[in-house]
Amino acid sequence: MALVRSDPFRELDRLAQQLWGVDGRTRMASMSMPMDAYRNEDVFLVQIDLPGVDGDAIELTVEDNVLTVKAERPSPGTKEGVETLVAERPYGTFARQMFLGDNLDVEHIKADYESGVLTLSIPVAPHAKPRRIEVTSQQRRESITS
Repeated sequence: MALVRSDPFRELDRLAQQLWGVDGRTRMASMSMPMDAYRNEDVFLVQIDLPGVDGDAIELTVEDNVLTVKAERPSPGTKEGVETLVAERPYGTFARQMFLGDNLDVEHIKADYESGVLTLSIPVAPHAKPRRIEVTSQQRRESITS
């Protein structure tokens, strides 16, 4: 049994690779970490799709309010005795950086990886949370001290 694939844009991909010297996998790898980010009350949540990546192959670092996510997915074609027939999925090392504002608590970031989705919980810093400020008046101060 043979696997046959028809792709009318294959020649265009080859031309782009020749013109810009970009390997198709490298090009795809830079775009293969789709992300959603949203706020839920006092926490920012970031979800990054990393299908096929082992949890131990994910590295998170924070430096100067820049969060870097690195992950590696090895190609099965590198194993001895494996013949690659079609290689459309990106493999290798993927990286993505996010610039975090001063209103986030980078010391308390939590990361959870389940079913190919990395979820980062980034709390709002205490100094950035809304707080109620009590208003006082001269009359109220006098009644408190009397």
